[in-house]
Amino acid sequence: MPKLIFLPHEVLCPEGAVIDATVGKTICDIALENGIAIEHACEMSCACTTCHVHVREGGESLNEAEELEDDMLDKAWGLDPESRLSCQTVVSDKDLVVEIPKYTINMVSEQH
Repeated sequence: MPKLIFLPHEVLCPEGAVIDATVGKTICDIALENGIAIEHACEMSCACTTCHVHVREGGESLNEAEELEDDMLDKAWGLDPESRLSCQTVVSDKDLVVEIPKYTINMVSEQH
């Protein structure tokens, strides 16, 4: 079973987390199921960028980003070559190291 390693995030997981991941689930679903309240303003329909993450290690094992995800990512805060939308990123059989950005572009976040 692959591990999903979340790097520390000041608000969402200050200590970081190591989670046993289920192959075939998205990073966002796994995070939410394990108490990491990653934002997902569009209810995981690939219509925003609030669930944007950086896959620091293991990204080559993930499903390819589709055109809609790539288009949405262009609007993400802090975009880099390792950026993905966690609601669209399906876990495979390899461990992943994931960093949740400090900010999102969600102007209506109820947590802030």
